[in-house]
Amino acid sequence: MTRVTYPGGVPQWMSMEVFDASGSAASWADAHGDALTEAALLHGAVDWVWHRAPWGVIFEIAFKDDAAWESFRSSSAVQAALDAVPDPVGGLLIYRGRGGSSGSRDPRKPRPLLGSGAAALPLPLTEELGIHVFAPPTDQRSSRLLVLG
Repeated sequence: MTRVTYPGGVPQWMSMEVFDASGSAASWADAHGDALTEAALLHGAVDWVWHRAPWGVIFEIAFKDDAAWESFRSSSAVQAALDAVPDPVGGLLIYRGRGGSSGSRDPRKPRPLLGSGAAALPLPLTEELGIHVFAPPTDQRSSRLLVLG
């Protein structure tokens, strides 16, 4: 088995999520996105990506180590951008790992078929009882069956 090694180690992903509030998070990203990306590159970011979501924006950044992240996080450009988020009290999340764009760890379970996946069961007709069931012509207004005995 071949062992895969990453030059410089595995990057540490960090995420910053900014939520819409009285102002738009997309407008915030347009105003501060270039400064945040530049600061990330100057402080050793190896990868980054911006995501727009219906509820706000996500900035995912990968650094070589925790020291590079701390250096980025304490820079004046980052402080100014974070002070300007639309809701500074509850509209900002910063955490380790990839953000809202990452998939679930558990695969989705198959759901039961709905609508076109359902099939009608045949009616139990017995000749010995002398019951005959006739379906009316295809009429959207009536769904009753006519039973003659």
